[in-house]
Amino acid sequence: MNPIKQIYKLSPLLFCLLVVACGTKKQVEKEPITSDNLSQIYGMRITSSDNEMLYAEGAKWLGVPHRYGGSNKQGVDCSGFVSILYEQVYGRQLSRSSADMLKHDCRKISRDELKEGDLVFFRTEGGRKKSPNHSGIYLKNGKFIHTSTSRGVMVSSLSEPYYLRTWVAAGRVK
Repeated sequence: MNPIKQIYKLSPLLFCLLVVACGTKKQVEKEPITSDNLSQIYGMRITSSDNEMLYAEGAKWLGVPHRYGGSNKQGVDCSGFVSILYEQVYGRQLSRSSADMLKHDCRKISRDELKEGDLVFFRTEGGRKKSPNHSGIYLKNGKFIHTSTSRGVMVSSLSEPYYLRTWVAAGRVK
């Protein structure tokens, strides 16, 4: 048989092998997420009495860059992150902007009433002090998870001077 005809005859098989070979990825075993892993990731003790799903889902987003209007792991803004994480963990859909979350989805609470999963709101730019433009989800021990414009998704402390200065309110989702 003519060598060229043999190549044409085998080309579908060669193509399939090439596609399969290129698409095969070595399976990387991920460590199972445990309270100990989460404690290391967050730098605070996470126990079975904590909402481990909140910490586990949040950990998957740590380091994702900030992107205004973003809503995926390529880039996400603060309200997009809060909305996505809240829906993943609590199955509740929230408004898309920080101001609307506080206005429509929450009842205001005081700082000393904060519990895991409550929302925290800040005014980081000029404008009306009562209208937040930044939000995060409270974890515990004065820490919250949010998206920073400079560092992406991260955990910060409410006692940092910046967040003390820009604080607007805390809210518990209705």
